[in-house]
Amino acid sequence: MPPALVLGKKDVERLISMPAVIKALEQALRKPFRMPPKVYLDIPEHGGDFRAMPCFQEPYASLKWVSVYPKNPGKGLPTVMATIILCDAATALPLAVMDGTTITAYRTGAIGGLAAKWMASPGSRVMGIVGAGVQARTQLLAVDAVMRLGEVRVFDRGDPKAKKFVADMRGKVKCRIVPAASAEEAVRGADVIATCTTSREPIVFSEWLKEGAHVNAIGADAPGKQELDPEILKRARVVVDDLRQAVHGGEINVPVAKGVYSEKSVFCDIAEVARGAKKPRKNYSGTTVFVSTGLAVQDLAAAGMVYEAAKTRKIGRKLDLA
Repeated sequence: MPPALVLGKKDVERLISMPAVIKALEQALRKPFRMPPKVYLDIPEHGGDFRAMPCFQEPYASLKWVSVYPKNPGKGLPTVMATIILCDAATALPLAVMDGTTITAYRTGAIGGLAAKWMASPGSRVMGIVGAGVQARTQLLAVDAVMRLGEVRVFDRGDPKAKKFVADMRGKVKCRIVPAASAEEAVRGADVIATCTTSREPIVFSEWLKEGAHVNAIGADAPGKQELDPEILKRARVVVDDLRQAVHGGEINVPVAKGVYSEKSVFCDIAEVARGAKKPRKNYSGTTVFVSTGLAVQDLAAAGMVYEAAKTRKIGRKLDLA
């Protein structure tokens, strides 16, 4: 039997690009896929959790094993670490085992870029970012790839982190990037906003947002996490990536649990937008919110793209797994 490819972090970094991931996700969301909700394994003893994320979409079946350990940066380790197994769906043959940490960052950024492409007001030019970690970087790369940004304002409670973000990203995008003194300064008047924190209480408030703003709510990906004032959800057209996951751990999970927002108020899911079945901006000039929890089909699409590129470029180590 043919061997599987083993692709480490440096291999994936050589093979991946934001435009390629955006294209792969857009195509994947338009086709049928089967994907159960994430399975969570909490590890309270160490302040983190693991998540298992399987998916099937021809010609692949995939599984991502991903951890979220918020205390890891203090130990010199990433908050999020992941491994992806990619199999041939027709035979179950293992095709690749690859670093999923880089893929997770890129595919989450890419879905934010697509949400902004489909949901932001026409002519959006100013982006505000709250949180200056890894995900903030890929959100900026993706949004910049789908629209002509003129200015980006970024805030992080650790001010040196925001300044480092500005220094790092100035060479990667052409727009003006500036650190903001507060979350309000970052988002007030912005056309597109990305919240990329681990907050468990609102950090962005309705009165700060201009009418017509679009928000990518990225950070809330587990029960109890929350970044937005629920009043934003009440005034907005809300699109989720997956309703079951969003109610369980996405930005709407706390407002739904408290009874201040209903899941019935959700406009649609992002696959419906990708397929043209729903159009959040049609005859609508108000605020929009995309609730991202992370989909296994995003991992499958990005991993499939990386695998095909690895075969073409003959990158990776071969290993007999079957």
